[in-house]
Amino acid sequence: MNKAELIETVAGELGCSKASAERGINAVLAGITRGLRRDREVLLVNFGTFRVNRRPARKGTNPRSGRPIHIRASRHVSFRAGKDLKESV
Repeated sequence: MNKAELIETVAGELGCSKASAERGINAVLAGITRGLRRDREVLLVNFGTFRVNRRPARKGTNPRSGRPIHIRASRHVSFRAGKDLKESV
C-alpha cells in the first residue's frame, strides 16, 4: 500500500473527502517526525514504537573499485511492531 492508497482507505473509513484524509495523514506523519526529533522515540500503544538509533562509523568497501572506504556515523529510524500489530499480521 502506498500513501495514495492509504489516503483512499482512510477517506472511505471516515466518510470524508480525500483532501481531508490527506491532511489528517500528513498531520500524523508530521507529529511522528517532530516526536522523533525531540524525544528520539514515538510510542503508539498496541501498534509499535519508532526510535532513532545511532549507527557508528565503520570501514566499508567500494563495490566498484574494491577499495576500502570510511562510512561516517549516522542516525536511522527503526520500528518495532507492538503486540496487536504482530498478532494481526
